[in-house]
Amino acid sequence: MCGRTTNGVASPVTQRESNEPVALDPSPSTTAEDMSKTTLLVIGYGNTLRGDDGVGPRVAAAVEALHLPGVRTLTCQQLSPEHAAPISLAERVIFVDATLVGPKEVQFRHLEPNDTSQLMAHAADPRTMLALSRDVFGHVPHAWWLTIPAEEIKFSETLTPAAQRACDAALEQIQSLLQGCRPPGLA
Repeated sequence: MCGRTTNGVASPVTQRESNEPVALDPSPSTTAEDMSKTTLLVIGYGNTLRGDDGVGPRVAAAVEALHLPGVRTLTCQQLSPEHAAPISLAERVIFVDATLVGPKEVQFRHLEPNDTSQLMAHAADPRTMLALSRDVFGHVPHAWWLTIPAEEIKFSETLTPAAQRACDAALEQIQSLLQGCRPPGLA
């Protein structure tokens, strides 16, 4: 379940097979060995201080709490070029983010990389990150974009009840994918 930490902020830490904490931010402490057994990387991004915008990191934290073998998590406020390295080491990746546009339900879509890896803004979208992984590291994992409807993007460390329910639904969809089932809404 998409619970909250004591301060309402998802932690950017995951577990190795030995349960030793490993930071999965783009830092020198993350090695290829840390990521080598990654069958699934879940990247939750958004601002945890802006209400429902923090739902992506919350989903990643909930996945992390399951301690699933071969599953790693990464949380950040926005995607950046440094994330291409861990993406390139994964077999599969799920990008989790809040959205203010589109259907009022969790959307789970298959992704293909952009034609170019050139960044045109201060933050990259998941397709650009896949293209960067391909162009720099020579590998594109199977990828999905899980978007969660946001109602309120205001200064707050809590999710609205609707975003909390969507967070739980997103976690169920990720678990379905891990069990080899097609998640509901997969396009």
